[in-house]
Parts: sequence; C-alpha cells; structure tokens
Amino acid sequence: MRNKRLVIGWIALSFWIGLIFYMSNQPGDVSSKQSGLVLKLFQVIGIDLNKELGELATFIVRKAAHFTEYFILYLLTVNVMKYYFGIKRAILYALIFSIFYACTDEIHQYFIPGREMAFKDVLIDSSGASLAMIITIISIKMNVNKKNENNINITE
Repeated sequence: MRNKRLVIGWIALSFWIGLIFYMSNQPGDVSSKQSGLVLKLFQVIGIDLNKELGELATFIVRKAAHFTEYFILYLLTVNVMKYYFGIKRAILYALIFSIFYACTDEIHQYFIPGREMAFKDVLIDSSGASLAMIITIISIKMNVNKKNENNINITE
C-alpha cells in the first residue's frame, strides 16, 4: 500500500511540476488571455472583478495563481518527501524545493517572449509554499494532540 501511495504521489508531483512549467512557457499574450478567462468565469458566477477592481483585477488573478500553484506544489512535495525522510525534514525540504523551483521558474520566464523574471513573483510563490507549510505543521500538531487525548487512560 505504501508503494502505491508513493507512486501516486510521484505522479501527482511530476504532473504539477510539468503544469507549472507549461504555464510559465506560455508567451505573455497567451498568459494574459488565460487570466482573462478566469475573470470571465468569475463574471459567470456573478462577480465582476473588472468592474470592482479595474486593471488591478488581472494583477490579482495572476498573483493568486502564483500563490496557489506553489501552495499545491508544497503539499505534493511534502507528501512525497515524507516517504524518504522524517516528517520534520520532509517539511523543511519541501519548502526549500518549492522556493528553488520558484527561482528556476522565474529564470525560465526570462526567456519567454512577453514574460519577465520578477523577484516579487518568487516572494509570492514562496508565500504560497510557506502558508502550506504552516497549515501542514498545524495539522500535524492537531493530529498528535488528538491522538494523545484519545490515549489518556483514566482509571480512577
């Protein structure tokens, strides 16, 4: 069962890394159209971000995508690394890997027409991974506390 979960974890992580690479490989005009599609989806459900935020709406959608991509990357990475390292090291290594990949992703974008390398995007990506790490740590601590409460033996 462990091997099956590990294989599935690797497949999911590899797919996600490939998806981030693919999205970063899109020229600037294609990437802008994708952001426009997200804004239209919000309109369909009754939220007109363009009306409320104007040009800022596209910026927010693009940066939220960065944050979310790396939030998910962190979770998928820690899920794989926990099979190779203790959970504490897996948590740390997953964060390091996510930040490293964010840096290489920005370097990659430097070579794509209409895209640019931006340190602020690395910070946004790293923030997404960091929030995922914090949530992971809290979740683990809550599960440990829950197990400890269930193991308390009241004999009096």
